[in-house]
Amino acid sequence: MDWPHDPDADEGSEGGRKYDLAIFAKKVDDEMFPVTPQDCIEEFGDHPIRLDHERVIAASDVLDELPDEEYETREDFLTALGNAMREQDMWTFERERYTPA
Repeated sequence: MDWPHDPDADEGSEGGRKYDLAIFAKKVDDEMFPVTPQDCIEEFGDHPIRLDHERVIAASDVLDELPDEEYETREDFLTALGNAMREQDMWTFERERYTPA
């Protein structure tokens, strides 16, 4: 696929690679909400999302996995997106779950 920009170019990655959910977090801001997955596909569905050091896919490939509903807040949207990425084995980074003391 021809990407509209290089996911690893300095201007796109601020000097270092960004992966998976971190890329989406930079693309959405509070003014976009409420939002649906289709709204995001129209806005940046053809943008590259680097899942790991080997895989780059279109943002729409990830957004297609979200339930087709309206998300009221940025946090709700990113939480649902992260869950969908884990369910589809798109999230390769694993760590222990943080539990507040």
